[in-house]
Amino acid sequence: MTFRPPFFFLLLAALIWPPLAQAGTILKPVRVTQDIWALVGQTGPRTRQNFALNATFGVIATKDGVILVDSGASAASAKVIDLAVRVATGKPVKWVINTGAQDHRWLGNGYFAAQGAKIIALKRTVKSQKAFAAGHMKRLKAVLKKRLAGTKPVFAAPALDTGHARLELGGVKLEIIWPGPAHFPSDAIVWLPDERTVFTGDLVFMDRMLGVLDQISDTAKWSKAFKRMAVLRPVHVIPGHGAPGPLARARLDTGDYLAWLVRTLTPLVADMTPLEDVLAKYRQTPAPFRHLQHHEIWHPTNVARTYVQLENAGLE
Repeated sequence: MTFRPPFFFLLLAALIWPPLAQAGTILKPVRVTQDIWALVGQTGPRTRQNFALNATFGVIATKDGVILVDSGASAASAKVIDLAVRVATGKPVKWVINTGAQDHRWLGNGYFAAQGAKIIALKRTVKSQKAFAAGHMKRLKAVLKKRLAGTKPVFAAPALDTGHARLELGGVKLEIIWPGPAHFPSDAIVWLPDERTVFTGDLVFMDRMLGVLDQISDTAKWSKAFKRMAVLRPVHVIPGHGAPGPLARARLDTGDYLAWLVRTLTPLVADMTPLEDVLAKYRQTPAPFRHLQHHEIWHPTNVARTYVQLENAGLE
């Protein structure tokens, strides 16, 4: 195969579809190992300008092509990812693995499937994708407008009917593992044992504060899922949001915060402390987590939602 330098792909993309000229400002490629990259999106909200790519995606180059971890929020955002993959590796995407059911994890599947890529996901993940698809498409329409054109929900078929799958492409061995409910109930992780690298999807947030979603996330179970991931003792953690880093940083930015929420709020729920009193005392973000972007917005919300979750769990 003739090698094409990165500039070739950027120039060609800009000529074919001008918005792709922005790809380098939307996704920052970070080389983690010789054959692994993280494509790091912005840590703010979804916007038309960032193609709703406010997340981090994974790239694994093999001798038989690229394994992409998560496909973006639309056909247009998948094009942006595809360009970033080509620039980083010079190779086409052969497999797409979906780690979760949130829009930017899988609504780009149709684009890659049309290019001949195989879509892979756990059965439980596909079930959640189908449940959330209509709602995600409606919300994305309001954000992306015409940039949602051509996007159709496409699912892995057949999906993997297991909680722990082992696969191999081009000599690269990987495992898709469901560690338990997290940001979404069906979120999975992708583990490369030989490279000691884990792609966590929305199980792990770095650089920005995680968000406990109303009636979707379960903070106590999410905390346990993080601990199951940590047992793998990865050297490299590629999160669902933020830049890659070591396990210690993942623990500080996500694991310790989840544990703080559960540890702090559980006795207050048991004592039937009114929620307004809890928020008055804990509205301010604890010092160890004030380095996280958007903590002023998300911390009070996370406290309130976790309190209600724990209260409801006690009534069951």
